[in-house]
Amino acid sequence: MNLMTPEILRWLRQLIISDELIKFYKSKEWRTIRSYAKERDHNECMSCKRAGGFGLAEMVHHIQDVRRHPELALTLDNLECECNACHNKLHPEKLNKNKNEQFTNEERW
Repeated sequence: MNLMTPEILRWLRQLIISDELIKFYKSKEWRTIRSYAKERDHNECMSCKRAGGFGLAEMVHHIQDVRRHPELALTLDNLECECNACHNKLHPEKLNKNKNEQFTNEERW
């Protein structure tokens, strides 16, 4: 299943260029394909399942990154359900994003 249209693809590419990808994740199309992925995967984390365990799916992961392959952003075969822990392992770069923005108190007494 693929919900991508030429109009959505143009819009998505503009969002990528302007670094406003969050708008895509709030779109009706994303919410629709996301619900199909969660239903298909029975709300289970696929990484946990492959390892012989169980985790509740909290995220839907793009196997091929949206920024590199926007044409696959709304393709069901490019989506996989993940728990937060497994999704963080797949995207360690997102964990360090806020690390440089730590609060520092310059006041000394």
